Amino acid sequence: MSRIPARLPEPERDAVLAKAVTRAADQLGLSKATLGRVLGLSQATVTRLYQGQYRLDPGSKPGELALLLLRLFRSLDSIVGSTEAARAWLASDNAGLNGVPRELILETRGLVHVTDYLDAHRARV
Repeated sequence: MSRIPARLPEPERDAVLAKAVTRAADQLGLSKATLGRVLGLSQATVTRLYQGQYRLDPGSKPGELALLLLRLFRSLDSIVGSTEAARAWLASDNAGLNGVPRELILETRGLVHVTDYLDAHRARV
């Protein structure tokens, strides 16, 4: 009879963050080039990220930006509920944000602004 260890090893957070952000980018319809611009990574590094050969430390600048992008994804998903609607929202001009979210998130302050905007709308009662 085999025994299950009392404590299973925790998943490596760097690998989990890398996988989560690539999946979110895919769901949002962001190209590798766009993801690289959002995270401040070269296209070669983003390719390694997708291949599982590059991991994102949550404490690094790209890791912090990845966490913001995940927050954006989760908020948008909870508001619109579908991949198609999320992609359409990102590509549409938004008067509240004074721009197109897909373009705004290419800069750090835009990513923060869009994420805060979505968080505020998600939290409405």
